[in-house]
Amino acid sequence: MRSSALPLREQPDRTATGLAHLLDDPNALADLDTLISEIDTVCDYAADPEALRDQVVDLCRTALDQGREAVARSFQAAPLAGLRTARSYAHVTDVVVSAAVYYVSTYLHPLPVRTKGEHMAVIAVGGYGRGEMAPFSDVDLLFLTPYKQTAWSESVIESTLYILWDLKLKLGQSVRSIDDCLRLAREDLTIRTALLEQRFLCGDRAPYEELDGRLWQDLFRKTGPEFVEGKLAERDARHERHGGSRYLLEPNLKEGKGGLRDLQTLHWISKYLFHTDTAWDLVEMGVFQQDEVQRFADAAKFIWAVRCHLHDLVGRAQEKLTFDWQVEIAARMGYNDHDGRMGVEHFMHT
Repeated sequence: MRSSALPLREQPDRTATGLAHLLDDPNALADLDTLISEIDTVCDYAADPEALRDQVVDLCRTALDQGREAVARSFQAAPLAGLRTARSYAHVTDVVVSAAVYYVSTYLHPLPVRTKGEHMAVIAVGGYGRGEMAPFSDVDLLFLTPYKQTAWSESVIESTLYILWDLKLKLGQSVRSIDDCLRLAREDLTIRTALLEQRFLCGDRAPYEELDGRLWQDLFRKTGPEFVEGKLAERDARHERHGGSRYLLEPNLKEGKGGLRDLQTLHWISKYLFHTDTAWDLVEMGVFQQDEVQRFADAAKFIWAVRCHLHDLVGRAQEKLTFDWQVEIAARMGYNDHDGRMGVEHFMHT
């Protein structure tokens, strides 16, 4: 029977708020309310706890598989819609992760009355926090508590992770208090960058809002030049590792020069310095011209489209655009032979 506990069930923030998905209503890809209703139904009638857990995992797996298949079909119909595809994959993941947390906190480990120390937020960080995922991107999660971890939060986190592992999601998870996050962000630029793109998924919003406020007030606003210098140094080292040219015959879409990471570095720096959500905010602030931001946006759409096609064709995460896949991706994206050059040549010169 359903517990009287207060579940970790706040609706997730919209993936990339205000930005478009493959469908006008992303809930047509996966709907959290529908999945939770299905979980409630099986939990109301199941008697065997182990069998119940398996049923819930099956419900989540079905929602995940059907949602990803719907994204893939829509992407085939709009093969240039890279960013919208990335946001749609993130939305489907949001629904499944939030549903798993709901089931665990409501039925496996109910706690009718929680102290402030037992309030917990589940937060997407890194690229997932930005609301952008290729088909086989990592799912980076932060389980955030106000203070040190309690026995209840430890149980909820452990049970949630086992469900997500059963779903074959490629997880990157951390469990931290608010003070832990501040301390580690000061010490480690990679952690700081991941927290720059944090996004509330589910649970108690208060710890998330406190962390966000303290990050901006106590860290981000005071360390702009340090952050910029660090990210540019990272960029230079990364370019050196990956050939130092944007004209490689088999480029790395993510890490290579002119690739996705370079565009993300611009986004990180602008967000850190100006506290913006999108590059278009910088047009209103007079930092960039509209045509400049449009060039960045077009580049991101193209690279994300290529990356999603590459993941889909290979069947796993791959960032290097090898000769084996260039012709097929060019054909998928509508590049044809003309003007004495093959379609793949036009594609690789885009």
